[in-house]
Amino acid sequence: MIKKTTIILLSLIILFSITVKPQQQAPKVDLSLAKEIDHSIKLGLKWLYDQQEADGSWQHYPGITALILSSYLRAHPSVTVQEPVIANGFEFLKSCIKPDGSIYLDDMAHYNTAICLTAFKDANNPAFETIISNAEKFLMGEQIDESSDKTSDSLYYGGVGYGGDDRPDLSNLQWAIESLAMDDSKNTDPEEILSPAQKEEFANKKLFYDKALVFLSKCQNLKSVNPEAYSGNDGGFIYEPGASKAGATNSYGSMTYAGLKSLIYAKVDKNDERVKAAYEWIRNNYSVESAPKMGTQGLFYYYQTMAKSLNAFGTDIIIDDSNVSHEWRNELANQIIKIQSPEGFWVNENGRWWENNPVLVTAYSILALEEIAGLPESTTIKKRDMIFKSE
Repeated sequence: MIKKTTIILLSLIILFSITVKPQQQAPKVDLSLAKEIDHSIKLGLKWLYDQQEADGSWQHYPGITALILSSYLRAHPSVTVQEPVIANGFEFLKSCIKPDGSIYLDDMAHYNTAICLTAFKDANNPAFETIISNAEKFLMGEQIDESSDKTSDSLYYGGVGYGGDDRPDLSNLQWAIESLAMDDSKNTDPEEILSPAQKEEFANKKLFYDKALVFLSKCQNLKSVNPEAYSGNDGGFIYEPGASKAGATNSYGSMTYAGLKSLIYAKVDKNDERVKAAYEWIRNNYSVESAPKMGTQGLFYYYQTMAKSLNAFGTDIIIDDSNVSHEWRNELANQIIKIQSPEGFWVNENGRWWENNPVLVTAYSILALEEIAGLPESTTIKKRDMIFKSE
């Protein structure tokens, strides 16, 4: 942790205003809720500030550190790597970079690299371009394909796992796709605006997505695209081909949102049967109180995946199987805010998948709130307010 005894007047402050610049989107939530979201995020970020370790990390773990850095960087454009807390966090991540471009310490190379890659992109810093390029090449090179002696008929073809074994899963694949796709909007006209190197990168990503779609089909309970014997036909997704964390090969919430998000990021049209079937499952199993088919297990992972997925899908209203209309942004934001502790953190009493770790879960929650509100476009507080503090 940065020494609390050192008196530092942090120059970085966030100016929240109701002004929407021409290039910015309109607020995605009403002004009253936006204020509540702003306040909740600030409480969470202030709490996380005091959890930073002396080496710049959070809990000496690259993936968790990267999630928190993204939480800060997405709070407002004025949050940059010039802020010592952020700079120290990235110094830790840089210390985890391996010669092959991966970013991890001792295990889970793919998982950590994907999440760290996202944070480096969120920094929007030209100094990180080589790190980003090398991490992308590493991730794309680790996809299971012909280089792994697998054909497209293999259940594992196109997948990505934790790293260190050959078992891919949808959770790791969705982190990889998200990290690769988050800046694809820059590649809208590759023949005219991209350099030869950028065109090659664009082509490599497309090939990665195409292979990933093969794996995604093996994780979707949809007979028309997944004829495997284990496949159901409800349109939802499972953790890996032939196995689900919800038991047998049952579809469940977090993986169905992960599947929907991955399809969209991989450039599948919204009218495609795979997207429509996944959304229909979501519509029929809508919930913000619990993770469908999993209860409180992985609840906060579910929240951030849900928010990202529905934002990517582009809907504000979900009509459930009882014909009830839900403004998902309002409902999910209110649910997350309601369960925040007075100190600013979140925690899941159900500790499966590390969710009894308040540092990890607080990052998930803040990322979900930022996705819900479309910050900073919808921020409404008219005063300067610190999201960093020194004691």
